[in-house]
Amino acid sequence: MISLEEFVKNIELEIEDLEPGELTAEINYRDIETWSSMYALIIIAYVDSEFNVTLSGDDLRKCNTLKELYFLIKSKV
Repeated sequence: MISLEEFVKNIELEIEDLEPGELTAEINYRDIETWSSMYALIIIAYVDSEFNVTLSGDDLRKCNTLKELYFLIKSKV
């Protein structure tokens, strides 16, 4: 499993129009100005591809921060 910092950087790469270093582990990813349901699907696909973990929309709704999402994924690996 990659580190939390690497996870945040990888999510940042998946979301268009973000400057490097703009995301943090504590950010509520749904508060990102460009956030949309499309990014939720992209994150679900990224997690499936990178960690072989299937996330549901409900999983994403239960998590508020990237840190919470990371530890949820880690618990499912």
